[in-house]
Amino acid sequence: MSVSAKSDADFRAVARRKLLAELRPAPAVVAKRYLLSGGFLGLFCFCLWSFDFSPARTTTGVGRLGHVLSFMFPPHIWTNWASFQPVLEGLCQTLAMAFLGTLLGAAVAFPLSFLGAKNINRYGIFRQGMRRGFDFIRTFETLVLALIFIRAFGLGPLAGVLAIAVSEVGNLAKLFSEAIENTSKKPVEGVRAAGGSRLQEIRYGVLPQASPVILSIILYTFESNTRTGTILGVVGAGGIGFLLADRISAYRWDEAWSIIFLIVVMVYLIDSLSAKLRALLIGGWEGGK
Repeated sequence: MSVSAKSDADFRAVARRKLLAELRPAPAVVAKRYLLSGGFLGLFCFCLWSFDFSPARTTTGVGRLGHVLSFMFPPHIWTNWASFQPVLEGLCQTLAMAFLGTLLGAAVAFPLSFLGAKNINRYGIFRQGMRRGFDFIRTFETLVLALIFIRAFGLGPLAGVLAIAVSEVGNLAKLFSEAIENTSKKPVEGVRAAGGSRLQEIRYGVLPQASPVILSIILYTFESNTRTGTILGVVGAGGIGFLLADRISAYRWDEAWSIIFLIVVMVYLIDSLSAKLRALLIGGWEGGK
């Protein structure tokens, strides 16, 4: 090997070592990574220990689950209208519960969202107070609200509607306010330059931008609340969930499986229709701007 070739090889080797040294993380970073990984692993093991997890228990549980599933097949088929009518009414109640709860929650959340948006509400203390109010409402789980309203108004879909509505006020108000904040300032400045008032700035500058996002949020929330309405029925808020809990408690597993299948079909149809409606409304809104 010539002297020049050897010098070039030595230069590349030194450059490679320097590059690897620069790319190698600092000892403090390495220690932090090991510490976080160890903490995560320790937390994972503690959770398994506190929940009494063991291979034997898992094997036993899987065996029992298979035994329960064996009672679900073949699924029950209703042969007369009198026996199928309560199931159909339960599905309709769950759907109506989700629709009314979402509609009422959105109706209350929409005006409140403007008070939580920083480009609309310029008073920082007032705006932060509204935001913390949204967070406070969101801390109450829908299931807990349903239990409270069942105690107050009795069993039935009314408690489920109120639970969904109150829960969605906090969720939707937060999401709506974020959609309003993320709008561009240029349309608002254009309305202001044309001599528009503050309300006209909101009406013609902010709403055309935020409305497609708000509509999408409402439709997605309706899809989610269709599933939530099923769970609320289990605790006595009416709907198909109430019938499902009744069949499970009576060990009528074949009927329970058939009801679960109908719930899956209903949620799938709602998701598909909601996606088409969202594309239709948002596409029409954007095309008309």
